[in-house]
Amino acid sequence: MISVSNKAMSAYKGDCLAILLIQPENGDVPSLPQEYLAHLSLPWQAGDFKAEAGQSFLVYTPELNCQRLLFVGLGSEPDRDGIRQAGGTIAMASAKKKLTQLAIAWQEQSLTSSDIGECVVEGVRLGSYTFDKYKTSNDTPAVSLKKITLYPASGNGPCRKGAALAEVAARSANMARDMANEPGNKWTPEEFSVQGRSLGQNRLTCTVLTEREMSRLKMGGILGVNQGSSQPPRMVVLEYHCPKKNAETLLLVGKGLTFDAGGISLKPSAGMEDMKYDMCGGAAVMAAMAAVGEEAPKNVNVVGIVPAAENMPSSTAIKPGDIITTYGGKTVEVINTDAEGRLILADALAYGIEKFSPAGVIDLATLTGAVIVGLGHHRCGLLSNDDALTAKVEQAGEQSGELVWRLPLGKEYTKQLKSQVADLKNIGGKAAGTITAAAFLQEFVGDTPWVHLDIAGTAWGFTEKSYVPAKGPSGFGARLLIELIRTW
Repeated sequence: MISVSNKAMSAYKGDCLAILLIQPENGDVPSLPQEYLAHLSLPWQAGDFKAEAGQSFLVYTPELNCQRLLFVGLGSEPDRDGIRQAGGTIAMASAKKKLTQLAIAWQEQSLTSSDIGECVVEGVRLGSYTFDKYKTSNDTPAVSLKKITLYPASGNGPCRKGAALAEVAARSANMARDMANEPGNKWTPEEFSVQGRSLGQNRLTCTVLTEREMSRLKMGGILGVNQGSSQPPRMVVLEYHCPKKNAETLLLVGKGLTFDAGGISLKPSAGMEDMKYDMCGGAAVMAAMAAVGEEAPKNVNVVGIVPAAENMPSSTAIKPGDIITTYGGKTVEVINTDAEGRLILADALAYGIEKFSPAGVIDLATLTGAVIVGLGHHRCGLLSNDDALTAKVEQAGEQSGELVWRLPLGKEYTKQLKSQVADLKNIGGKAAGTITAAAFLQEFVGDTPWVHLDIAGTAWGFTEKSYVPAKGPSGFGARLLIELIRTW
C-alpha cells in the first residue's frame, strides 16, 4: 500500500523514515529540521556520510516518533534513475532490517514531485524483488514492505499519480522476472499460453495458435525451430482495443524460447543453464501487456505477440543446411540451428503486420551474443528502419532507465545473408552478427516502422544497480515498453 501524507514528516510513527538528501555544492551539512540535523551532523563531520549517490546511513532515534532514520544520498544533481537507485538502496536497507512499514521524505529539487514519487517507489518495489518459489529450507522467509508513506516537499497530487504509475510498472517488471526465473522444465511454451489467457480476463483478448494452426498458416520458422522438442510450440496473441476511433495500433513481439540448447548446432555446456532466459523478450512483452490491461490507454491499440518454442537436439530436430518456408512464403537456408530466434520472430512479425496493420512494431529478443561484445551489459542494441520511432523508443529508454544504443542497418549487411539455394541464410557470418540478425528480421517487416531491441546483454547480468537483482533476470524491456505506450 502506498499513501501520500499531508502531515509533517515529524509525525511519522512507523519503523523507519528515509530522507533523500542532495549533496550541497559547498560541502556543508544539508539543511534539515533540528531534530534530524542532530543525528546527521556528527557522521557528516566525521566523513561517514556526505550524501553521495548510493550512500546511506542508518541511526536509531528513540526520542523521535519513528524508530529509525535512514539518510540516503542523491549526489549533487540527481536524475530520474538516480532517484530510482536511491529507492533501491532504501529497499536493500529495509530488507536487511526486515521492515514492513516505511516512510520516505525529500527536499525541494529540480525534478518534479511526480518524477520523484514515481522513481523512488519504482526503485523500492523493484529493489525488494525476490524469487524463492522453489526453496524448501527453513530459513526465515523474506519480509516484504506492506506500507509505504511518502512525504513530498510539495505537490502531493502529482506525487500520488507518479507513485501509482510506479506501482504498475514495477509490478509488471517483477512479473517478467518471475517468468524468466522459472526453470525450463516448468516454464514451457504452454505456460506462455496459460499466462496469456489469465491476462485475457482484464480488458485484453487472448488468442493462442497451436501447432496445428501454425502448420495451416505455414509458419515454418517456429515449427522448424521446435521440431526437435517434445513440447508443442505456441503463439500467444494479446489484443487491447482503445475507445478512440481509428486509433493507431502498436505491435509488440517478444522472443519466447523457453529453452535454447542450440539444436543440432549444440551450445557449449558451460553456462547453458542460463538459456532458460532466452524467453525474456516474450516475458517483457507479456508483462507490458499486463500493464496495458490495467491502465487501459485511451488513444492507442496495442497487440502483443509471443512466439514460444524450445530449441532442442534430437533425431527430429532441424539440421544445418535444411530449408524452411516462413509465413508469407520466404524461404530460409538454415546454416546454424543456434540462430533460431530470428526464425520464430520472422513468422510472428510477418503474421502480426499482415493481420493488424500496425503504425509501429517493436520486437525484443535475446538474439545475439555479439551485442554483448559491442555494448556490454549496460545498453541494449537498437536497430530500426524508422528515425521517428527510434526517437520515441530512445526517449522511453531514458525515462525508464532501460537504455538503448542505435546500431546501423544497410544493404551491405543484408548482402551477407544471400543464399545460393534459398531467399535468405539465417546467419551472415561472424562479422557484424547483431546487425545481420536485425537485417534478417528487416526482410519480414516491409515498410512498416520497426524497431528491433537486442536485449541479450541486458536481460540478465544487467548493469549493477540497487534495484536490479545482482544475479538472474532484470525484467529489462517491460518498463521501457510501458513508458512508450503511455506517451504514444
